[in-house]
Amino acid sequence: MPLMPNERDRLLLFTAAELARARRGRGLRLNVPEATALIADTVCEAARDGLRLADAVRRGRCLLGPDDVLPGVIEVVTEIQVEAVFDDGTRLAVISDPFGVPAGREDAPGAVLPAARGVRVPEPTVTLTVRNTAEVPISVTSHFHFFEANPRLHFDRAAAYGMRLAAPAGSSTRFDAGRGVDVGLVPIGGARTVIGFAGLVDGPLDAPGAKEAALRNAAARGYRGAEGASVREGAT
Repeated sequence: MPLMPNERDRLLLFTAAELARARRGRGLRLNVPEATALIADTVCEAARDGLRLADAVRRGRCLLGPDDVLPGVIEVVTEIQVEAVFDDGTRLAVISDPFGVPAGREDAPGAVLPAARGVRVPEPTVTLTVRNTAEVPISVTSHFHFFEANPRLHFDRAAAYGMRLAAPAGSSTRFDAGRGVDVGLVPIGGARTVIGFAGLVDGPLDAPGAKEAALRNAAARGYRGAEGASVREGAT
């Protein structure tokens, strides 16, 4: 049976995880590759079961504790990364402190500390109606340049230029297939220089002609909601 390289990698990960399950079932403590494979496989299977990214990561993080691994493993394996296939596409799952925060490290650099008060949500300056024209759900993270979000999302691209979701950092908004939802946006802060994402801007957001060029680029590449927008923007 011919397999793609990513399919061979997935089978190798599953095989290593099965070995870890068998040894754990015999009461043995796991070494670095066994523990890593078991947690990564658990996250991949959670994605296959239809869980969202945050829930899949939570399932992987709760799987093993310090007593389930050999001495020294929790000091070596401080983070596990695995690409998993979710309902809305392939996502990188990052499991930090996969065995829980060890005693004495609650205040260590990078530790996740509970907030004393609720997380502040920015006040939206723009509200747009977004409709997912794809056949699968689409998720957009909080600090993604919303103008460059998935081309199958239909909304006013011109109004979303230079904006991000009005949502806490690290969160994401899910757009179910065939449905519309209203979302709030806020301006991207800092130096307002956008690099990467979908490659529609790749530079200063507020440079002369940058918005018009990005709209023309988006329309040429079939982004929903950008059709004709470049003409209107260039006329103003």
